[in-house]
Parts: sequence; C-alpha cells; structure tokens
Amino acid sequence: MNAKTSSYVCLLTCGSILLLAPFLKGRMPNAAPGQSVQSADTSRDGAHDFDPLLGSWKYHLRRRVDPLTGSNTWVDYEGTGVCRKIYDGAEIDQLLADGPAGHIEGLTLRTYNPESHQWRLYWTNKKTGILDPPQVGEFKNGVGEFYAIDTINKKTILIRYQWTNLNTSTPHFEQSFSDDGGRNWEVNWITDQTRVTDQPEHSH
Repeated sequence: MNAKTSSYVCLLTCGSILLLAPFLKGRMPNAAPGQSVQSADTSRDGAHDFDPLLGSWKYHLRRRVDPLTGSNTWVDYEGTGVCRKIYDGAEIDQLLADGPAGHIEGLTLRTYNPESHQWRLYWTNKKTGILDPPQVGEFKNGVGEFYAIDTINKKTILIRYQWTNLNTSTPHFEQSFSDDGGRNWEVNWITDQTRVTDQPEHSH
C-alpha cells in the first residue's frame, strides 16, 4: 500500500467513525481509567437476538424507485426465504423475490461481536456478488437499529436498518437513507415477513 492509498484509507475510516459516532453513542463499550473494556462493559448478551428469524418465510417487499430524488414511486415484490444458523451469533438469511420490476436473489450474513455487543449485517445479491459495507448496531427495547455509510449517485450517505416485531410471526424491516448527516431519513425499502409452518401430510 503506497502513501497515497494509505492516507485515503485512513481518511475514509476516520470519516466513517466520525459520521457514525452520534448513532452508535451509548452502544460502544466505555472503560473508566484503569479498567479494561471487558470489565467496564455490562451490556447484555445479544448473540441470540436474530434467532426468531430462523426458519422459512414468505416476504412482501416494497422498494422506492430512485431514492433521495423526491420520487414517491414504489415497486412491490413477493418472495420466499430461509434463515439458517451457522453458530451462536452468526446466521445466513437467503431471499428469492419477483415483481414487475424484476427478480431479486440475495442474502444477508449476520455476525455478532461478543466484545462490543454489536451485530454486523452484510447484504449481497446475485447481480453484484459484492458484500455491502456492514450495518453495525444492536437491539434496544425490542427495536434493532443498524447504521452504515455508503455512496449513492457519487454522494456519501448514511444507511439505517430498523427491525421491529422480531419476536412475532410477522417481523417488519425498513431501510432508510439520509443525505444530510442523519437529520432526515427517507424510507426506501420495506419488508414484511410471514412465517411458513410445516403442514402435516393428509392421508387419502
């Protein structure tokens, strides 16, 4: 890595930390003078937070076309998927969906850091094959919020994932973008899931 590249990576990393700091405040372990992070951190163990999503699901998706442009045009998809456990604190969630706007085939990899008590959520799809920057965050009072920085239309934006109703048979997910440092958020992706239960076979 040359000096120019090294400086760019440093600026990108430091900038990401500064931009996300207000949203992760209170979620990062803080150590008092003379204490280690582990001894100071009394956060709950969230390694099983996403366990309610294990299993098979039907999906209804809504996607805003051309986010952050003033557009209020939405497209709908119907899909199916399955969430599988890798180990305590790691899962893969697969999705297949179709609608008038096309076909979506993707997955989310979720990994839990037991030291920071935070999750990292990585999304990718068949079209690109590239893992997006991870959404970082945790659950509080039944609501999961996860943040990342990305670029859209050559502009740096904040992305927020929000999970609610996770401990029900109809979990709800929303993705929002902000291009003003988090002062305003525009929802651009909504997912409503319905659990698929195994039906007993009927004898004839």
